[in-house]
Amino acid sequence: MRALHIITGLGAGGAEQQLRLLVRHLPVDCDVVTLTNPGSVADGLTADGVRVTHLGMSGNRDLAALPRLVRLIRAGGYDLVHTHLYRACVYGRLAARLAGVRAVVATEHSLGDSQMEGRRLTAGVRALYLASERLGSATVAVSPTVADRLRRWGVPAPRIEVVPNGIDLDRFRFDQERRELTRRRLGLPEDAFVVGGIGRLAKGKRFDVLVRAISRLPEDHWLLLVGGGPEEHLLRRTAHEAGVAGRVLLTGERPYVPDGSPGPDLPSLTAAMDLLASPSADEAFGLAVVEALAAGLPVLYASCPAIEDLPPRATAGARRVRGGPGAYARAIAEVRAAGPRPRAVPEAAHRYSITRSADRLMDVYAAAVSSSASSSSSSSSSSSSSFSPLGASPS
Repeated sequence: MRALHIITGLGAGGAEQQLRLLVRHLPVDCDVVTLTNPGSVADGLTADGVRVTHLGMSGNRDLAALPRLVRLIRAGGYDLVHTHLYRACVYGRLAARLAGVRAVVATEHSLGDSQMEGRRLTAGVRALYLASERLGSATVAVSPTVADRLRRWGVPAPRIEVVPNGIDLDRFRFDQERRELTRRRLGLPEDAFVVGGIGRLAKGKRFDVLVRAISRLPEDHWLLLVGGGPEEHLLRRTAHEAGVAGRVLLTGERPYVPDGSPGPDLPSLTAAMDLLASPSADEAFGLAVVEALAAGLPVLYASCPAIEDLPPRATAGARRVRGGPGAYARAIAEVRAAGPRPRAVPEAAHRYSITRSADRLMDVYAAAVSSSASSSSSSSSSSSSSFSPLGASPS
């Protein structure tokens, strides 16, 4: 099977890094097209031996990109097209159909209750999404929570498949030597209690809550923020104003899998932490929380469908926290007071193994390709019947 993945951009975001990890585990010949921003994940895919094409789209309304995408799909001879993120789903589904590819799968990575990829869920956004969704074979939700949101939007339930995000358990497995090395490289004091935050530095992630929480805690508490984004300068200013600039480290974007970039990768940074806090109030999955659990970390979170969709016995080490800086400061202090715990991996992390996710996605691919083949055969028969010579009945 030949598959083409189309994604809006390839910076170091969660959906982008999830795509790279999936491609590594899918038993399929995959190419990737990024509509814009061929960032660090594009470099990583190329290093993995994946062909990556940058379409050079200039914006949401660059309609000239559509015929370019159609030509690229036709030239590739793909059996299936898989789209990721809003813009790629809208353009990719249409381009696939125009190119004659009927097996079209889309993954909805970032649908929250009030936003999608940071954009407000207006009537126009919803209408365009639903119109393009009808052109696909199936829409993949990364959690049952997202599946429920899609149904409420108007996507027919039979078209929705749940395939959760996956993690490489071996990559995140705790290693004491890696922890010590990473903490030395970061310049962390030996007795520092390190609170981690992982994700795009955007307003909705509410990392300012963690900065202010650290300012309410003793000086041996540090904050390690992993990610890049538009709020970086604001977070640095907030840390300075709160008097904790010396105890807040921002690493920038870090790769999920090794790609030769300088500095520690994401699993190494996770090993250096003592706790992961995720104050974002509107998540579609909560990948950072699951990665932290795989590293054996205690976790404080505001919203995490990946955890909320599981029974409590599977989510040991994860605790929901509602509120602002005060609530998080109190919760962090309680975790610290409880003392260190074994870096055991709870059941929740095992449920989200990347191999399980890739196997489930292959089932979706097989159904989409099979359905498209049946549909094409049906159309062919119908066409033969309609145009039988001299009006003869088909045999």
